[in-house]
Amino acid sequence: MSPHSLLCRVAPFAAVVALAGCHPVGPDFKEPTAFWNPTSWFASAKPPQKEPVSLPVEKPVDPQWWNLFHDKELTTLEERVAKANLDVRTASIRLAESRASFGVARADLFPNMNANTSYAYQRIAREGALSLVPGGGNQAEVPNNGAIFQPFSLWQYGFDASWELDLWGRVRRNVEGAQAQVQASAETERETLLTALGEMARDYVELRGVQRSIEITKDNLHIAQESLQLTQQRAAGGVTTDLDVANAAAQVETTASQLPTLQAQEAEVINAIAYLLGEPPRSMQAELSVPHPIPPVPPTIPVGLPSELARRRPDIRQAEAELHTATADIGVAIGDFYPRVTLSGSVAMQAVAARYLGSWYSAGTYTLGPSVSLPVFEGGRLRRTLELRKDQQKEAALNYQRTVLTALHEVDNALTAYDAEQRRRNRLEQAVKENRRAVRLAQDRYAQGVADFLSVLTAEQNLLAADQQLTNSVTNVSTDLVQIYKALGGGWEADLPDRQEGPENGGSLMDNIL
Repeated sequence: MSPHSLLCRVAPFAAVVALAGCHPVGPDFKEPTAFWNPTSWFASAKPPQKEPVSLPVEKPVDPQWWNLFHDKELTTLEERVAKANLDVRTASIRLAESRASFGVARADLFPNMNANTSYAYQRIAREGALSLVPGGGNQAEVPNNGAIFQPFSLWQYGFDASWELDLWGRVRRNVEGAQAQVQASAETERETLLTALGEMARDYVELRGVQRSIEITKDNLHIAQESLQLTQQRAAGGVTTDLDVANAAAQVETTASQLPTLQAQEAEVINAIAYLLGEPPRSMQAELSVPHPIPPVPPTIPVGLPSELARRRPDIRQAEAELHTATADIGVAIGDFYPRVTLSGSVAMQAVAARYLGSWYSAGTYTLGPSVSLPVFEGGRLRRTLELRKDQQKEAALNYQRTVLTALHEVDNALTAYDAEQRRRNRLEQAVKENRRAVRLAQDRYAQGVADFLSVLTAEQNLLAADQQLTNSVTNVSTDLVQIYKALGGGWEADLPDRQEGPENGGSLMDNIL
């Protein structure tokens, strides 16, 4: 083959390959701009009250925000839940699945090459298709006295390859969408992790709150028992009647009746923590049944700036990645309208005897050429698909706006609740002090005989109610802080923790299954 002839054959293919590098069809994705982005969390809010002892400040958010509680047990549990939670591990597997799907989509950018070999022992039918050829069924007219109709062996080995030239960028848009889906899956994993971290902190704070309520109930039970002893002594001396004794005894039993419910709540919360760690029921009783104080909130809590929220919250970044995927899918749908050009070729050695397979001159064969496929009639499928992809992009854009708006509302509501609950807690602290003073005064007046037992009973009931409300409020303040950081999207925004591999590393039995 002359150089000129070879150039004439290769030039068209070179031009087609050059076209494959053109800009892909369909719209390019652009990062959405915030439709509402306040400059400060406190720009439109009232000035912070002086009563709360913990105030939000616009400083960088610590990804490991739970360290603000300065509770070693909580920190340990957060580290464990990040590694052992089954929902987080499931999300990790789904991320691996999306990465594998991206690899599958990306493979379409490259040629497909296959090696093949075969052997066949066959016989041509005398009255088959060959009989249609003039003289084909007449043995006398067939060369070699009809040897062609004798059984023979056919040996073959070689390579074949095909490559769809991505002239219009359909494959590249498909790869772009798959890559964006990987990002969406990664953000789903972070969102799952953030939820697990927040739920662990919330459950831990609630556990300490319930344990504090049990202690308060026991303290009030002790006060009620002292009042019962006092009324019994006064009744024995004839100073009071059995009515006071009955009222005092009823107060003892009423207070004691609250303990089973609180203890059941304690067991349920401990089991909830065990579930988050992928552990069976009651496995955490020994570790968590010893009461500890409710984790206190710090004097200041860094909340960052509103402009950082979209980069920190995984659900916003997931919505953005899904919008990216929907935009790329439009390009894929548009690309389906254009012709598909595929280069294909094969090189093989073929012979009726194995000894000839080593000679290219005797057994070599090859094919090379392009194929073009152009959609002519699809019954409206391509047009409807394009309309569907455009509508899906609009839906994804609205979902992104809704996600951002929801995030802003959640942060604002969490900050408001945090401030309000602190002011409520401060009032309850004062109420508890006054109720304790009222109980002491009522007991003294009753012992001196200048007041009836009803005043003592009322004071004790008020003290128990105020104590419980204060405990609930202190618990709510800490859980509100957890909600703030959950709304802010704090917690391992960039790097995810390593996964445990088995029970020997502190994992659950599920590690042996996966």
